[in-house]
Amino acid sequence: MNQQIIQEDDIRREEEFNARIAAGKTIEPKDWMPERYRRQLLRMMSQHAHSEVVGMLPEGNWLTRAPSLMRKAVLLAKIQDEAGHGLYIYSGAETLGTDRSEMIDQLLSGKAKYSSIFNYPTLNWADMGAIGWLVDGAAIVNQTVLAKCSYGPYARAMVRICKEENFHNKQGYQIMAVLMRGTKAQQEMAQDAMNRWWWPSLMMFGPPDKDSPNSGDLMRWKVKLQSNDDLRQRFIDRTVPQAEAIGLRIPDDKLKWNPQTRHYEFGEINWEEFNNVIRGNGPCNKLRLKQRRDAHAEGNWVREAAAAYAAKHARA
Repeated sequence: MNQQIIQEDDIRREEEFNARIAAGKTIEPKDWMPERYRRQLLRMMSQHAHSEVVGMLPEGNWLTRAPSLMRKAVLLAKIQDEAGHGLYIYSGAETLGTDRSEMIDQLLSGKAKYSSIFNYPTLNWADMGAIGWLVDGAAIVNQTVLAKCSYGPYARAMVRICKEENFHNKQGYQIMAVLMRGTKAQQEMAQDAMNRWWWPSLMMFGPPDKDSPNSGDLMRWKVKLQSNDDLRQRFIDRTVPQAEAIGLRIPDDKLKWNPQTRHYEFGEINWEEFNNVIRGNGPCNKLRLKQRRDAHAEGNWVREAAAAYAAKHARA
């Protein structure tokens, strides 16, 4: 009898939860939520936080080699922002009942995923422009929608993050625009970066909707408000005119404007490459995890000192 009462209570709570979602209400940490909603959010938020932290690594590779003091200062500010974004999202994910240290352990062990885009190398200075313009531009398209998602802590974190990502996006586009006004060698450097980062940026939105195992639930719960394919199309439609304005060529021979749909049609994405990178076989997968593990180990003394300081003052 007691088991039946518990099951009936769970059914009632889930019906109330679904009604709140349907009405566009925000879910807060103390509200009841289905366990699958909690797990999917935790998976998504921890992966997002990991991506912000790992995303500092390819940019840090160019910090000391930026071509001017101004470029160094701007890039350093951008890297600092990414660390802050990771902090916001880890904090939001902790409201779901998992400690940050556990999430970080999952990253360092290779169990947790992060965005596949950060497993590509940064070969020249133009890559800093391509990352800011294309990678952060794709992030903005995704995150402005997340700022209206059903889980309050995640949505609120996105508000500030999106403002800072807009700065990153403009910084990256400005680098590319300056290079395209420069020498032939600089223009070729910018086009080379464009060629290498365009397709991985499209992959950032995830697999096609028909192949995405989690999109159905996330859309139903209004964690995601637009599908992977819709977000990808929105990114292409806004980015192609930007490229044309500064003279960059999109590396897609099938790209064309469709006046009937008022969208750009584009070529087939290499999903085999995407899946290969996700499985850990990208150009920099092993390097990125090693860099992150080394940084975590080298920072252990700071965590120990902070814990000792907190303990001392808690006794005072």
